[in-house]
Amino acid sequence: MSLPNPPSFSLAGKRALVTGASSGIGLGCAVALADAGAHTVLAARSPQKLDACVSELRARGQQVESLVLDVADIAHMQAEIERSGPYDILINSAGLARHGPALATASDDFDAVVDVNLKGAYFLSQAVARGLVAAGRGGSLINISSQMAHVGGPDRAVYCATKHAVEGFTKAMAIEWGQHGIRINTICPTFIRTPLTEQTFDDPEKVSWLLEKIKLGRVGTVEDIMGAAVYLASDAASLITGTSLKIDGGWTAE
Repeated sequence: MSLPNPPSFSLAGKRALVTGASSGIGLGCAVALADAGAHTVLAARSPQKLDACVSELRARGQQVESLVLDVADIAHMQAEIERSGPYDILINSAGLARHGPALATASDDFDAVVDVNLKGAYFLSQAVARGLVAAGRGGSLINISSQMAHVGGPDRAVYCATKHAVEGFTKAMAIEWGQHGIRINTICPTFIRTPLTEQTFDDPEKVSWLLEKIKLGRVGTVEDIMGAAVYLASDAASLITGTSLKIDGGWTAE
């Protein structure tokens, strides 16, 4: 009898790029990938925050470096990816939210959210995939999407629009890039407690609404996302592409 070999979750020998990596979910994913053995490049707009994160990770013995990057600046972003790549793993956690009633949405706010959440994510995925195709190797691309890519929510019409669109291009890219061994998926968290979401948790009515929707009865933490990031990045997920991993505590089950 021949027993199957369990898949490896190790990322040793892999190069990873994590955007939005100076705080919150992005930083958590960068820590997780580095802990799993990947040489991890932390990218964000703030060099001071990046330097602090990189210094702390290096003190732990991790192979990390920083890259100042704005995913909404498409030309500069793609040039930097071409210069510094190729990357075996991408986790795009750069994101923007400007919540408010749909009747009151301003054009400038719409454009700002689309430029980061949709246009930036699309062309970042394209840039990393181009590097992999040119190098003749496969990889794993992961966009941090949202449970709001699968449902709607009050004051979130623009945000939902961008995240639904991310799910759409992820499926299309998976179809095109599978022949190159490139996998692309999304992670869809529920509300995660980070400095950027703290304002939501200051409102008792919103907290009550969240806890009513989340069947496990608690909001998420950054640590809830880290294992999923390593899983999708690793060979353990080698047959997974064009789909979403919902970490929503059961929000979208109904």
